[in-house]
Amino acid sequence: MEVILLKKIANLGNIGDRVKVRSGYGRNYLLPGGMATLATAKNIEQFEARKAEIEAAAAAELTAAQTRSEALRALRVTIAAKVGSEGRLFGSVGTTDIAEACARAGHPVERAEVRLPHGPIRAIGDHVVTLHLHSDVEIELPVSVVAEE
Repeated sequence: MEVILLKKIANLGNIGDRVKVRSGYGRNYLLPGGMATLATAKNIEQFEARKAEIEAAAAAELTAAQTRSEALRALRVTIAAKVGSEGRLFGSVGTTDIAEACARAGHPVERAEVRLPHGPIRAIGDHVVTLHLHSDVEIELPVSVVAEE
């Protein structure tokens, strides 16, 4: 299946690229998500007519993500959790907990933007998580997990 990308997609291509993808990936993910359109003659013509508009929207998204990243760079999040003996948590701190802590600090972050490279946090101490704000903008966020009193 050949598609035209309407958004930059990691490991696939940039806006306007014509790429071949597997039918299921295109039909179930790219097309319904508005990230691509079928590469038919009519769609290619429509894309060329709207190319500047699409690229301007993508540039605006990138600028907004960069602005958010500058605001989030100074943020340090502290999360209180129930702790057992030896500093082990009862349960874990996940993406939802981190997103809620950022929102309480005045910087709303979507749960899907939080990336935990080593899985959920299961011990007290200082940890670093990644915030994926845009395909070109990622920042590291320091998170401290402390014992709940």
